[in-house]
Amino acid sequence: MPRRGEPLRKLGFLTIGRFDAADPGPGIEETLQVIERAEALGFDSVWLRDRHLQPGISSPVAIMAAASQRTSRIELGTAVIPLGLENPFRLAEDLATVDILSGGRVNPGVSVGTPMLYEHYKTALYPETHELENFSKERVLRLLRNLRGEPVSDFAGTVGIEQFTDRIQPHSPGLADRVWYGGGLESAIWAAEQGINYLTSSVVSIDGTESRDFATIQGEQIDAFRAHHLHPDRARVSQGLVVIPTDSATDDQIRRYRDYAAGRFERTKTPQGPRGMLFSPDYVGPSDELADRLFEHAGFQRADEMAIALPFTFGPDDYTQIIGDLADKLGPRLGWAPNSQQG
Repeated sequence: MPRRGEPLRKLGFLTIGRFDAADPGPGIEETLQVIERAEALGFDSVWLRDRHLQPGISSPVAIMAAASQRTSRIELGTAVIPLGLENPFRLAEDLATVDILSGGRVNPGVSVGTPMLYEHYKTALYPETHELENFSKERVLRLLRNLRGEPVSDFAGTVGIEQFTDRIQPHSPGLADRVWYGGGLESAIWAAEQGINYLTSSVVSIDGTESRDFATIQGEQIDAFRAHHLHPDRARVSQGLVVIPTDSATDDQIRRYRDYAAGRFERTKTPQGPRGMLFSPDYVGPSDELADRLFEHAGFQRADEMAIALPFTFGPDDYTQIIGDLADKLGPRLGWAPNSQQG
């Protein structure tokens, strides 16, 4: 675990992939170029958000397919695909296809629960079954069974000149071991019991804890995940926070970054909503200062991978500066070394 003097094993970042709804092409191309640049800078991973009915990435699997043909090494993840809008059978086919295209670099992060704003489009999504759909963790288990190659059909054989199998095709060995799940304490334990990986984010639930400190809660959840995992030696945890290094930023950028963080700070003081969701403060400053703060962070101390979330509302020049400073300044201060190995 990365305490001072111990290396951060993997570093990546998370992007929403914004575009102009009236002209989406340039924004989508920009996302692909960001992924290419991330590989050139030595990042270990890029993670794609999944947003529906918004001008952002709605089909991360398609973006990963395109990115797989422009890159050779970097891992391609999703954070996260909400399975309430997916058929696990078809999603497994798509994920396996892209994993093979990429040479085994896909890391599917998924979530469950009723989709956001479901009442407004449920009849378009599920015209006849919208009141019957099961949005529980069973959807994750279905996806895992499909990715593992368990039978989905009671027929295998030949019909005329066509050959059929009883499992999802193509099958990509090892892909099921690269599935990630996020959430609070209960979800951390559940993910561990399934033998899958754990994504943390800049939001935690206070359920199951007496603490009201974000870092402490995140650390508790990671500890619970590791304690319950079927194979602790292979358990992967990725920490997610908004971290904005300012080493090469202009005065205007620094002002805007600090204003952004200040405008979101109020929500970090107390748990929000009926589920008691607690938000992390955003981290803005020079890399030396950020490294000191992260080494003291209970969540960071327990995760040997990090996927830093890029803010939603910044411009291309801002992202270029932030990504560059993450790779050149902050990463090395955290003991991370750029990955230059070519696949």
